[in-house]
Amino acid sequence: MNSMAVGVDVAKQVFQVHYVDRETGGIVNKAIKRAKFLEFFANRAACLIGMEACGGAHHWARQLTQMGHEVRLMPAEFVKAFNIRNKNDAADARAIWLAVQQPGKPVAVKTEMQQAMVALHRMREQLVKFRT
Repeated sequence: MNSMAVGVDVAKQVFQVHYVDRETGGIVNKAIKRAKFLEFFANRAACLIGMEACGGAHHWARQLTQMGHEVRLMPAEFVKAFNIRNKNDAADARAIWLAVQQPGKPVAVKTEMQQAMVALHRMREQLVKFRT
């Protein structure tokens, strides 16, 4: 693999980022506030970024792809196999970092229109369920 792998655990306010620094060889596992997330990756060379597939991850994947990074969204079940510690943001970011380096079929990044259609279908399902 030519580009540096980065595991990102997406949360509401703080994102946990895990990677191995190429210059020092040290493991970096740090929290980044939502407002500084894109700025953190804007100042980096193109890298392989892994995230668990969820609604918010598609937005961030689109933004990071525009910056020239390769983003792989992975199902939570696939990532879960790599988490050997207690469940917390740092351990999840490490598990995502391990998972993104493995071969597997990533989840396709949805466009805004595709996400809007999914939301519309879910609202319709809820309405039908409520009325029956």
